[in-house]
Amino acid sequence: MKLSYCIVNTNGREHLPACLAAIDAGEEDEVIVLDNASDDGSAQLVGDQARLIALRHREGKAANDSRLLSEARGEYALLLNEDAELHPGAAGALVRALDDDPRAAAVGAQLVSSEGEPVPCAWRLPGVGPALAVATGVQKLLVTQSGGTRRREAGWCQSSALLVRRSAAEEVGFLDPDFFVYSDETDFCKRLRDAGWRILFDPAAVATHHNQLTTDRAAEDRRLAEFHRNRDLYMRKHHSTGERLLTRALWVLAYLERAVFASDRRRMLRHARHELVGGSGDGIREAAEAARPSVPEDSSGS
Repeated sequence: MKLSYCIVNTNGREHLPACLAAIDAGEEDEVIVLDNASDDGSAQLVGDQARLIALRHREGKAANDSRLLSEARGEYALLLNEDAELHPGAAGALVRALDDDPRAAAVGAQLVSSEGEPVPCAWRLPGVGPALAVATGVQKLLVTQSGGTRRREAGWCQSSALLVRRSAAEEVGFLDPDFFVYSDETDFCKRLRDAGWRILFDPAAVATHHNQLTTDRAAEDRRLAEFHRNRDLYMRKHHSTGERLLTRALWVLAYLERAVFASDRRRMLRHARHELVGGSGDGIREAAEAARPSVPEDSSGS
């Protein structure tokens, strides 16, 4: 089997049908939906469109993607969020990218907003240099690696629409579940690169990413805590203490600079506070652990 479409769904009733409808799977391809303990009835929308894996307890994105990668039978696995819609020809372009480069472990698509505007989705790996570029206002020039018209190598790509060579993912032990959400794909790409694989970005493949989390204002502080906690975890895992602390200081400076001119000044200040303390406090992981919804696990018998 060549290709497995692998979708993580968490309360995605609004977007999951469009995500599934945009998939143009061939006869030899498979589609798998991992429902992450949704309580909005979205799992029932899958029907016979895909193989359903229904979890009883909510898990993190890294654990979800790892399970899909281990369950998939295709040579390649296309990781998708439920709020992502592939544009025509996107899957084919991603497959060609990995076929053309046997040492490429993953390739990311160009993501566009709900309004059709390209959004940054590939970057250099985090560290002192990229943080300094952000703090000095040259992030788009020196850190962002998406955009343009040509396929290129990147440090890491967002996993909302990321094609992965399953043999490479298995070689590095899939994604690290210590990253509940955020920085999980960054760490994954870093470990793949350390193992000698390449990460690609291909603008010929396009997917709309509705980015539904940004509309959930009630949980914003938990998201910010989770985001900064996992960025700090990445730095602890891959950099020295001095590099980690310097990077943190540069990011705090960048957020304070943004707060001066941004319309969402309070949000930038909350970012600065969470960055300063390494994302301490309750995040999305704690909310998921507290909820523990009771729904049948693996209702499909998978």
